[in-house]
Amino acid sequence: MLFWFVMVYWMVSVGIGLYAATRVHNTRDFAIAGRHLPFYMVTATVFATWFGSETVLGIPATFLTEGLHGVVADPFGSSLCLILVGIFFAAPLYRMNLLTIGDFYKKRFGRGVEVATTLAIVISYLGWVGAQITALGLVFNVVSGGEISRLSGMWIGSSTILIYTLFGGMWAVAITDFLQMIIIVIGMLWIGGEVSAMAGGVGVVVDHAAQAGMFQFWPAPDLKEVIGFTAAWVTMMFGSIPQQDVFQRVQSAKTEKIAVWGSILGGSLYFVFAFVPMFLAYSATLIAPQMVKELAASDPQMILPRLVLDHAPLVAQVMFFGALLSAIKSCASATLLAPSVTFTENILKPLLGRPGHPLSDRKLLLAMRIVTLVFTLVVTLYAINSKASIFKMVESAYQITLVTAFVPLVCGIYWRRSTNQGAALAIFAGLATWLSLLLAGAEDFILPAQFAGLLMSAAGMVAGSLLPQAMHHNPAIHDELRHGHHASFHTHHVTEPVHPHPQP
Repeated sequence: MLFWFVMVYWMVSVGIGLYAATRVHNTRDFAIAGRHLPFYMVTATVFATWFGSETVLGIPATFLTEGLHGVVADPFGSSLCLILVGIFFAAPLYRMNLLTIGDFYKKRFGRGVEVATTLAIVISYLGWVGAQITALGLVFNVVSGGEISRLSGMWIGSSTILIYTLFGGMWAVAITDFLQMIIIVIGMLWIGGEVSAMAGGVGVVVDHAAQAGMFQFWPAPDLKEVIGFTAAWVTMMFGSIPQQDVFQRVQSAKTEKIAVWGSILGGSLYFVFAFVPMFLAYSATLIAPQMVKELAASDPQMILPRLVLDHAPLVAQVMFFGALLSAIKSCASATLLAPSVTFTENILKPLLGRPGHPLSDRKLLLAMRIVTLVFTLVVTLYAINSKASIFKMVESAYQITLVTAFVPLVCGIYWRRSTNQGAALAIFAGLATWLSLLLAGAEDFILPAQFAGLLMSAAGMVAGSLLPQAMHHNPAIHDELRHGHHASFHTHHVTEPVHPHPQP
């Protein structure tokens, strides 16, 4: 019964995604939903994209073994990322009216920086999408009672998500995300009520966790501990900002205000609801301690699904696995679309067009769909062959964007003196430092590889921008890009009288 309920839900949501394809008429519709999304849909797609397999399976497994200290990267770092995007990045990027985040790097720092950052962004999605595909294989295996293998589940999941993403693009992602957010919230709260009743109430579970030291968050007062803790936090918080899926949600909004507040509210909701799966997983230590002990040693990601299957009634099982599939699907569809769009726009488009004869919009849309298909195949193969846990696949995905793309994005928007040469040196210094430490296996080095890479990237940007310029740079481009960001400020000062002294 559970399997057929899940399959019906799966097919209905795919059908809704295909219906959304009727709204796609050009690349702008495919990539950013024609900039037509209202506030509730932007909020929903921000929340649902980030509430993925790592939130339901990966974070709780890590929390059980390491406590609150172990989940600093996600949900603490990842939710703060979305809030920071809303506060500092949504408005200036929205006013630039671009199709991809790679377009920002191209306009601000030139073709070379555009290619380097785009490739880094695309590579970073392997880990994130791979985690969703891995989780799909696990879910299909569990709900079918082992009749569908994990490998078959991966292929079934990735191919069906591909169908509606391929045709519906951002419209399909946004509409299905809105519905899936509703399922996630209702499903998580429902199963939370069932599980807390079995464990003796919310207070009992929270008190037990507190006594077990599970809420110890801050690191020990040791320099290496503090730096490692900060590096884990910063990797997700800053490394996730220069990402196409985040950029797409900003650009898809109907207005600038929606782009800002949709990101802030979506990130805040994500932070709150990410604690529900952690509560459920810890409840399992009170309800089925022997099962938790066995799975913690072999496959901690299975603790929550096994708890629901063994102890919850059918309705609760349907609600839980419906919410889990919603979480995975919304995350997977968005993260398949984002790298495919930016790779096509920023890498392929200049190569496929001829001088004076740019690629037509129709051909560009076809290219985006072909790249989406190819990327799905590549990432499914990556997931099949990866031995990392879901949490580690997601956590490590953002290291490459942290060391290459974050500093050029921040300085490109907020530092007028940043130059093409500075951006190029930032990318080179960050990437070289990160790779050198990784290849050297420097686990005992006081600075984690990605944190050292971030610091060197910042140093490279400052040095490269202030030294004599060997690369062509047009300082007026910063003002041109930022003009929209300051337009309201200038208008205010033109229309308002200037007072020589502060007014009360």
